Amino acid sequence: MTAAATCRIHLLVSGRVHGVGFRYFVQQSAAALGVAGWVRNLRDGRLEAVLIGPAEAVQAVLDQCGRGPRASRIGEVVTRPALPEECQAASSPLQVRATQ
Repeated sequence: MTAAATCRIHLLVSGRVHGVGFRYFVQQSAAALGVAGWVRNLRDGRLEAVLIGPAEAVQAVLDQCGRGPRASRIGEVVTRPALPEECQAASSPLQVRATQ
């Protein structure tokens, strides 16, 4: 995959990711790198996101998610290719969605 190739990734982040500004952390990281998509908290305590953009930029946001904001504690980051239906409602800039 070249640097200019579009990458579409779905991710789930577990650990201490609610109540620490993680969604806004992802939103700011994505905006700085030109990555589109969405992010939301899940009721089971995880964070879910879809990232769409140049492969290098998406990887940089994933790297940031692996570190998280200062008050977070990352348990695990699980990624897979995003499904078409997950990408249809993606927006640029990345949108913070309500908890589901």
